[in-house]
Order: sequence, then structure tokens, then C-alpha cells
Amino acid sequence: MVGSRDEVVPLSKIRRLTGSHMVASKSTAPHAFSVVEVDYANVDVARNASKDSFKSTEGFSLTYLPFISRAIVDAIAHFPHMNASLDGDTLVVHKYVDLGIAVDLEYQGLLVPVVRGAEGKRLRAIAREINDLASRARSRKLSPDEIQGGTFTISNNGSAGSVLTMAIINQPQVAIISTDAIVRKPVAVRLPDGSESIAIHPVGNLAMSWDHRAFDGAYAANFLAKVKQILETQDWSAEL
Repeated sequence: MVGSRDEVVPLSKIRRLTGSHMVASKSTAPHAFSVVEVDYANVDVARNASKDSFKSTEGFSLTYLPFISRAIVDAIAHFPHMNASLDGDTLVVHKYVDLGIAVDLEYQGLLVPVVRGAEGKRLRAIAREINDLASRARSRKLSPDEIQGGTFTISNNGSAGSVLTMAIINQPQVAIISTDAIVRKPVAVRLPDGSESIAIHPVGNLAMSWDHRAFDGAYAANFLAKVKQILETQDWSAEL
């Protein structure tokens, strides 16, 4: 009941559309949930070495999101069913990666602009496109075709400090990853002589909601393990 101390706020068009899409997704897909913890020390080696020159050249800061995006795209090559859509009783596996990046519109709703053909783009190109799309999304300057037809979605909740987010799948896709907050914490590290020690590293969760109709837990878990491996071991300096 609405009382004298309440305020009635009509839902905006984008809020109504988002709500309908999310309700339909939850009623359509049996959502399952998997999480890995990623040590971003390897990413920081390349990021810290180039962040000043990168910002000077590109005009924006180099965040963790382009690294995560590139790792997801590379991991999809090993687990192609992650990059698929369900069409009735068939799984349509896409041979390209159109990567959706959920963008918050100052708490007024979400848009999911799409990085087209992300499988053919290196880290710097992905970073440029994410920055451009996010900027134009917030200023409402995206065209309709720039927010349609993604094959896999990332929800970047970590920028707000969340540590574990269970996002809702963006239908008809079969998975969505939330990039949660990256914080410095103690981790066990192996030294060159084979012994172990404690070090302070940047660590964060990658949390994935996935459609249990498309694959099972082992496939989802091994995909996330591959994303983690790429982030923790790839020579990122070669991309910058």
C-alpha cells in the first residue's frame, strides 16, 4: 500500500524493458553459477609498465576490463559452446565473438553495447572500442545496431566494489561473466627454488551465470579455469 510517507516513482521505459528481459531470462534458462578467483599480478606487470604511455597515447586509462575481455575471447576458442545461443532444441554455436559490455546509465538502467568481431582484435583495439562504446552509451549516442546481437556478455560490477555477483543471462546467450572487485590480498606464491612464500597481489573473482541446457558444470568450470590461466600467465606486454 502507498502511504503519505511514500514516493511513487514510475518505472522508466528502459527499466520496464530491462525488467521484462530479465524476467523472461530467469523463466527460460535454468541458471547455474560458477566462480574462479584470479590473481592479476601478471596483468599488473604489463599494465603498470605501460599505463602512463597508454593514457598519453589513447586519452583514457588502461583498466583491467580489456585484459579480461581479451582472455574471455581467447578462452572461447577452446570452449566454443560458451559463445552460443539457444534456438528451441538446438544450440547455435557462433563462429565469431560479438562481445557485449553492460554499461550502467547513472543508475537509470543498463545498455549492452557490443564489440563486434572481438576474436580478431588485440588488447589495445578492444580497450579503445570498450571506452568508445561506454562513453557513447552514457551520452545516449549509440545506434540501435550497436546494442543488439551480442554472443557473450560481461557485466563489470567490480568498478562499484562488489565481490560476488550472480548476473542474469542476456538471452538468447548461454552465459554471462561478472567482473567483480579486484583488491590487494595475501596469496601463496611459489619461489624460483620451489619453496613457497606469502605475497600481496591484486585478486578478484570472475563469476559466471550459465544456462544448464547448453552444457554442464565441468565445461563451465574448465572454461573459467582457462580464462584464469590466460590472465595469470599470458605475456600481456606483447599486446601493448
